[in-house]
Amino acid sequence: MENKGLTLSIIFEAESANYGESFGNISSLKKLSRGDGNSYSYISRQALRYNIINQLGWDNTKVSNADKVVQFEKDASIKEYPEIDFFGYMKTGKNSVNGSSNTRNAVVRLSNAVALESYNSDLDFLTNMALAKRGAMDNAIAQSEIHKSYYAYTITIDLDKVGIDEIIKDKENNKETQEIDNKEKAKRVKELLKILKTLYRDIRGRRENLSPLFIIGGVYNIKNPFFENRLKVNKNNLEIKTIKDVLDLDSEIKSNTICGLVDSIFSNTEDIKKELDAKTVSYFIDELSKKVDEYYV
Repeated sequence: MENKGLTLSIIFEAESANYGESFGNISSLKKLSRGDGNSYSYISRQALRYNIINQLGWDNTKVSNADKVVQFEKDASIKEYPEIDFFGYMKTGKNSVNGSSNTRNAVVRLSNAVALESYNSDLDFLTNMALAKRGAMDNAIAQSEIHKSYYAYTITIDLDKVGIDEIIKDKENNKETQEIDNKEKAKRVKELLKILKTLYRDIRGRRENLSPLFIIGGVYNIKNPFFENRLKVNKNNLEIKTIKDVLDLDSEIKSNTICGLVDSIFSNTEDIKKELDAKTVSYFIDELSKKVDEYYV
């Protein structure tokens, strides 16, 4: 089987979708700082992974707390559980076969979803006055950082490593290779692609829509997340020149890249369609799914 990688990068819009530590009565968003002096909120890759696995119905892999460490159970295998097929595992101590550690590297990798617009210290002021009045009690006060922005993240998949796991079968470290059939490999990858169209995140009484407004990628011989950190939005315009510079890096990239777009979101929608030959998001997912079938089946 050829060594091929699938990569795609997505822009979506969301509000205050991942919080970190709280300070007093202030809930703080997860943020990072850049050299331009601005802060940018982000949604961690662990949060994205949780939402993807949950909405795929794959969050049923057996777990253990052997050695008081919560981890996947020793006999959980990639044949039964797509979650550890895609996102890997580490089984250590009493939960490992050889008493040391058994690991599988992730074949699906996610980046953080980082805001494309800077955070400007907006706060939401909260009280429980309505409830407090019912019992003639003092109301509590809280504040939450809030930020509505476009976000971008990237997914990469080593197609040639999906559904293949070299496992340790005894304490002498003898190994055997587990492999699922190609039809099941294709099915799993296509299910992942499909869920991205309708991905959402529940947080603090809200359901945030994480489905793509813009999506770009393809299946390539070169395994590289070409469009990671290359998607930029300036005054509601998608920076087309940056994307075209990536496409011009190699004919392999240009000939195998497709992109999808939700109409009339970006101010330069017509330019995106014309210069990048952008279709719909559904078209993108369907075409990439066909390429997955071609590769496996």
